[in-house]
Amino acid sequence: MNILVTGANGQLGTEIRNLSEGMGHRFIFSDVNAVPGRETVYLDITNLDAIRIVCRSEAVDVIVNCAAYTDVAKAEDDIGFADLLNHVAPGNLATVARETGATLIHISTDYVFHGDASIPYREEDEPHPLGVYGSTKLQGEDAVRASGCKYLIFRTAWLYSPYGKNFVKTVLRLTAEKPEMKCVFDQVGTPTYAADLAALILKVIADGRLDRTGVYHYTNEGVISWYDFARAIARIAGHGACDIRPCHSDEFPSKAARPHYSVLDKTKVKETFGVEIPYWLDSLEKCIKRLS
Repeated sequence: MNILVTGANGQLGTEIRNLSEGMGHRFIFSDVNAVPGRETVYLDITNLDAIRIVCRSEAVDVIVNCAAYTDVAKAEDDIGFADLLNHVAPGNLATVARETGATLIHISTDYVFHGDASIPYREEDEPHPLGVYGSTKLQGEDAVRASGCKYLIFRTAWLYSPYGKNFVKTVLRLTAEKPEMKCVFDQVGTPTYAADLAALILKVIADGRLDRTGVYHYTNEGVISWYDFARAIARIAGHGACDIRPCHSDEFPSKAARPHYSVLDKTKVKETFGVEIPYWLDSLEKCIKRLS
């Protein structure tokens, strides 16, 4: 098969690139940003005709959309661009997937939910996003569903990897430089190691499960707060000299409201695709080992 990966130089796209070698499929990695040493096809997914040209000329069978506007706070002011990347662009990809008969694998987020639950969110729970980021991501999901294409949507949360900007790398830097730091304890969820999500996506492709159209939740196993996550990062990295203190969310004012509880139920993805999901701490240890 010919597989187009968009946003291929981001965290998830890079991990897909790393794990795809030797699969026996042809991958076309695309992005609007170039990275030295990585072969990348320039593709602006906000341009419908550009997507058509690439998908038809390369006879694309599967599109994996890893591209998104992910700056949650900045999205509150940059509404137009957030909507373009998170809503319009997935709709464009879905339109071309329908026209060509390709399957679209699209990545969404826990931010489609309000965060006022007390038990893990299931796929059929009613979305209620708090801000622009979550709203535009939900509109992107709706555009994919309404297109009539074959699709799989994977909602994930708290994504991190050795690449790009993410919470793990920020905490590693701060705990190495500062004697103390604060971290919120009243926002609870589950981290996702990008390599684990990449492995799931590639397994779905390799196992020929692309006909399992629907929405699925995927994060690592377990439940923690950002404070717990930060302490684990510092401990594993040997940065115990930094005093990490718990604080409330209102001590870090932000334009963007963030869900206080965004744990995702993963029963459906495990039963449908026969996957065992790693515990968050085990995956965190793997990532920090790679970084060090």
